[in-house]
Amino acid sequence: MAVPMTFPRPSRWLLGLEAPRATWEFGWFAAWAPAALLAPRGDGHTVLLLPGFMADDSSTAALRMVLRALGYDARGWGLGRNLGPTAPVVEGLVALVERGYAESGRPVSLVGVSLGGVFAREMARRHPERVRQVITLASPFRLPPRYSGPHDTHASSLYRSLGPMHEPQTVRTDAPLTVPTTAVYTRTDGIVPWESCLDEEGPTSENVEVWGSHCGIGHNPFALRVITDRLAQPAGSWAPYRAEKEN
Repeated sequence: MAVPMTFPRPSRWLLGLEAPRATWEFGWFAAWAPAALLAPRGDGHTVLLLPGFMADDSSTAALRMVLRALGYDARGWGLGRNLGPTAPVVEGLVALVERGYAESGRPVSLVGVSLGGVFAREMARRHPERVRQVITLASPFRLPPRYSGPHDTHASSLYRSLGPMHEPQTVRTDAPLTVPTTAVYTRTDGIVPWESCLDEEGPTSENVEVWGSHCGIGHNPFALRVITDRLAQPAGSWAPYRAEKEN
């Protein structure tokens, strides 16, 4: 894929609107959740949800609830707050993927929010035989790999302050993935540059734009439609997302 690069930071105006927009998206998600149960049923395979930077499993609870109702074995990561690529997170992610694969006998799908998506891509890169597909939600995986995640973002200062806790050379963003990938992004992202969330499109990789905020994308109804559509595809028969087929 393209060489990672730096991008302009989102405007302060978009940053200031993150909290109210995310709150509105959650209310919209709650109202729309019953309709989400009309989405195609899952085949029971394991779906691992990885939270964003400074978030924990509570941030993906609503999404996991819907996915479980649709028949998926949706699991949180169980690693506490996402403080970046610390030793417990790096080791725990490997064990999480291994356990999901061993218990089901089938490759797992990975859904990662923001930095969680960067981790999801790295797990798929290292263990492609255990990963069915990767779905990233506003994940800035095209930022420079030397920062192992957010750099030109509004979370950069906090992320770098935790640098002493991070494992060196744990996240690579330059090597392409061999499993199907869907990168969900929003041009109104107030935390990370939306351009940094785009993959190079190919036979098994795509970018899907939704309207929303960075902090609310994990419970965004538009993003949920994409996620449920992608997960419902039979193993080995991935095809690009087409919004018009849901209309």
